[in-house]
Amino acid sequence: MDACFASPEPQICRNLSAASRGSGPRIVRASGGLDPVLDFARSSADGLASAPRRLESRFLYDSAGSALFEQITKQPEYYLTRTENSILAANAADIRKITGPANILELGSGSSTKTYQLLRAWLDRAKSVCYFPVDVSLSALVGACSNIRARHPAVRVIALNCHYREAFPVMAQLSPSLVTFFGSSIGNFTKQEMTSFTTSLAASMRPGDYFLLGVDLVKRRSLMEAAYNDQAGVTAQFTRNVFARMNRELGCCIDLDAIEHSAQYQPEKEQIEINARFLRPQSFLLDPPKKLINIAQGEAVQIEICRKFRLQQVIPELERCGFGTERVYSDERRWFALLLLRRLPFYSSRENGR
Repeated sequence: MDACFASPEPQICRNLSAASRGSGPRIVRASGGLDPVLDFARSSADGLASAPRRLESRFLYDSAGSALFEQITKQPEYYLTRTENSILAANAADIRKITGPANILELGSGSSTKTYQLLRAWLDRAKSVCYFPVDVSLSALVGACSNIRARHPAVRVIALNCHYREAFPVMAQLSPSLVTFFGSSIGNFTKQEMTSFTTSLAASMRPGDYFLLGVDLVKRRSLMEAAYNDQAGVTAQFTRNVFARMNRELGCCIDLDAIEHSAQYQPEKEQIEINARFLRPQSFLLDPPKKLINIAQGEAVQIEICRKFRLQQVIPELERCGFGTERVYSDERRWFALLLLRRLPFYSSRENGR
């Protein structure tokens, strides 16, 4: 594996090269970037000053937020995780047959529980497999490394503690690879952001490598809205936690009891929009960068969007970004789909006019 890292690369590649020489699970952190607290502060200040007000969803996943999200996936209304897991369980062996003995790199890995299905399928055909989970949450990666080592000691785990795009420089070196992006997390991107993401991903991969993408499909509105408004109120806690994080890390004094969680489906956009609505006026200082934020009663801050997809639309979009479709896996109700895509040869964003 060391030979994969012979040429000069960005710092994360050098860090990964060093980690690959050891044994047992390793966690590689991206270095040379912006301080994470300052990144959170600047992004929050910019987002709260914009019109409409919004926050980047990546900041939902501190250690408390990651733990809350794991609880969300276990709620009876949240069909996404259960449905995707069932599709993986039924088709992991077929995916392994198509991809061959590829390295597995998972974007937004969280607890990595979905990947167990793939790891078992890989180990049914080989003595070992290399797995590279990528997540912004260090606590989630620590837990995932520990659990995988206990359940699958033959899996070589090297985790990357960074944002998705920070992992792109290492992808060519890990070829042959299967890059996975589960949970319909791609639905958190706007259409333009999704095009940019998938085009950049394709440009970072080598021809013949694979991309396994989970997408939540358009269905009855009541089912989709219930998934983000669980009766136990865990999703509401998840929404408030980003403001609790501001209190903890940025010295704000936000009244969390004044925040109401709202998640509604917008049929014209085919997406769930999750907002934090303020029941009382709020005035607080973001420090850094020492910026005063005033929010009126009734104002909302957009926390996240969750786009829903139609296969006849999303597949051509992905193919225009440099991928060919190998398989489409779905459940009997057609609520969710896993798309197994292959990086096309001779593709470049310049050739595609981007």
